[in-house]
Amino acid sequence: MSLITPTRRSFLKSAASVAATAAAARLALPGGAWAATPALETTGATLGYIALTDSAPLIIAQEKGFFAAHGMTDMRIEKQASWGATRDNMALGSSGGGIDGGHILRPKVHLYSTGTVTQNNQPLPMYNLLSLNEQCQGISVTQAYADSGVGLDSATLKEIWAARRAAGQEIPVAMTFPGGTHDLWMRYWLAAGGIDPTTECDLIVVPPPQMVANMKVGNMEAFCVGEPWNEQLVNQGIGFTACTTGEIWSNHPEKILGMRADWVDANPNATRAILMAVMEAQMWCEEAANKDEMAQILSKRQWYNVPVADIAARIKGEINYGNGREESRPDLAMRFWGENGSASFPWKSLDTWFITENKRWGYLPGDLDTAALVDQTNRSDLWIEAAAALGLETGDKGDSRGPETFFDGTTFDPADAEGYLAAQTIKAMA
Repeated sequence: MSLITPTRRSFLKSAASVAATAAAARLALPGGAWAATPALETTGATLGYIALTDSAPLIIAQEKGFFAAHGMTDMRIEKQASWGATRDNMALGSSGGGIDGGHILRPKVHLYSTGTVTQNNQPLPMYNLLSLNEQCQGISVTQAYADSGVGLDSATLKEIWAARRAAGQEIPVAMTFPGGTHDLWMRYWLAAGGIDPTTECDLIVVPPPQMVANMKVGNMEAFCVGEPWNEQLVNQGIGFTACTTGEIWSNHPEKILGMRADWVDANPNATRAILMAVMEAQMWCEEAANKDEMAQILSKRQWYNVPVADIAARIKGEINYGNGREESRPDLAMRFWGENGSASFPWKSLDTWFITENKRWGYLPGDLDTAALVDQTNRSDLWIEAAAALGLETGDKGDSRGPETFFDGTTFDPADAEGYLAAQTIKAMA
């Protein structure tokens, strides 16, 4: 499989110029670009999103007219209350009052498709169409730990929590969905510090928009969630960020545009149009000059309904960790497009890591055929088609980003996922 590489004429320009050039080309054609391409099977789909900054490309595609410019004039972008609600609405589909796809945690494609988290364990075939963003999530703790020294190294919590457990106290630690990205980041961070997340704390599920309120009333010791909720926690003085997830794994993948396989299979031309619109929105979101406007749009009542100040800084890598620590870290900013679309392309090797970690923590069976599940769910071929339709040329880059290195020195080689799994000393395999 190949990844897009820039033509000299297009990608030597800025990403914003690319989007503008594509838009101008569409306007030059009678009826728009779609008039010269296969007819759309439908002009709309219903996509869900959670109030998290990494849903921005879907919202921007709607607000800035990218969907409409590609003939998808009847798109509905609907807020979901939780990742559990997203799952249930995905099972319904828009024909049943639910959604056809949307902004979802990357492992959900695997968990839905295998029936692991669905009602009656009924498989819901899904496709991973593109990666919406990289990094910019956070692990935050209550202000009570201000003097504990906890940061990227979680080890300092081990003795504190041991004493708490010995006193018969629970240690609630929140993530957003079992087996999802935030669950896996929290587990990885704790295990790297020698803490078994299965036995040495109490993992609980809390919807992202409810994280800050729950920590404020003392319902949790720590949480892992995307922005703007870590920033809001700090801005309200309730806790501080121990680390961002980009510090755990630089340029790690996060949310995706996932859609029901039956919808995509029935609407290939409409799917391509959606992809083209979202990819153009990602290019727009990547531009530094657009960050403040993006924060203003996302803050609106109909989208996130949070102050602009809770959104604007961390997407640029300006991180107020709280507890007296502020750093300018452009390398930790949220990335939507990346070099040559590298942050958008749905690398199969990254799906391999998420499946492997879900095996590690017992969410997926250890004997599951990882490669088969990746091939069943990952539609990088459709990404390439959409990118070509936007006027970009493909180059032979393969399906793998290659070995990935984590903050604790651990390396994941997608060609030897079983070796990585066997080397983990803290795990809870089924």
